[in-house]
Amino acid sequence: MSGLARLRVVRCGPLVSFQDGGRRGLMRFGVPASGPMDCVARAIALASLGESSDATAIEVSMGGITIESLVEPGCGPVNVAVAGGEFRVSVDGVPLEPWAVLTLRPGERLAVTAGPAGSWAYVGFAGAVQATSWLGQRATHSMSGKGGGLLSAGQVITIEAPTVDVARVGEIPVPSRDAAALSGTAISAVPSARVVLGPQDHRFAAGAIEQLLSADWRLTEAFDRMGVRLAGPTLELSAPEALSIPSEPIVRGAIQVAGDGAPTILHADHQTTGGYPKIATIVSADLDAVAQLRAGDTIRFESVTPSEAIEITRSWRSATDRIVREMAKPGRTLSQRLMLENIVHGVDVGLQE
Repeated sequence: MSGLARLRVVRCGPLVSFQDGGRRGLMRFGVPASGPMDCVARAIALASLGESSDATAIEVSMGGITIESLVEPGCGPVNVAVAGGEFRVSVDGVPLEPWAVLTLRPGERLAVTAGPAGSWAYVGFAGAVQATSWLGQRATHSMSGKGGGLLSAGQVITIEAPTVDVARVGEIPVPSRDAAALSGTAISAVPSARVVLGPQDHRFAAGAIEQLLSADWRLTEAFDRMGVRLAGPTLELSAPEALSIPSEPIVRGAIQVAGDGAPTILHADHQTTGGYPKIATIVSADLDAVAQLRAGDTIRFESVTPSEAIEITRSWRSATDRIVREMAKPGRTLSQRLMLENIVHGVDVGLQE
């Protein structure tokens, strides 16, 4: 087996970056966690290769990426996994399944481009991706570029100790999702995300909570890795001074409301503190699928209690952990591994109908 694989970025869209598991435990110092927009898709891509959950992968936006395996002395093939959303995947123009493990050989080109649904895909490698580390992690903070960094055309990616395991090559079955938004299947119901109200729900005018939970909210094009602005009814504050609350720690999934009454969902690169009132926070189990929605998609919110949110998240984490462990096992085809698992309704990795 060759000691290296070297891949040249032929073309690359915006917000394509290196991401590991995230820079945890540093928010108290003003450092965002960053990490993947769709945590489960990235974990499955890496597990299907036998890689650790904290390995570095490429997060691909709807702008897509094309990479070419270089023909150079000492360089050889490498197993590559693609998962997340429903992107178009091909090698030298030959279409593959949107979730799959393949072997990329010197001279071949892998293209991952936007498909029918989903905003983010993950490209993982069977080997050690060489990327810049910041504060001990390679997760990229998109606003500053710190970490592994944003990718660009002409850049060469080096994979140390690449491996090829033919037993791992093949389609990766997509985990069950209640909402069909990420599978490309037509749906009649508006997908919904579960939320815990607050912590500043008392700062809003009478009727604002009912509006939040009854309206259809459309994702706008004001969207990046920090968050996405929603279009819908105006969520009025109870008084102007509600905008003058002291800044406080803020978490991923918080729905904060600016002075114009428009809500914004915070994503992976969100700021560590915020002074706008937060009307609700999305339950962790629904964050990945919310991140996969596109501008123009519609979402609703369903209120749950804090205790219900804890149980939902524990069940979801247990189910997804089982899937990732199963995917990591050698000696069984990808389809056989994942078909043994079933994520039941209510603790899935996507949104509920």
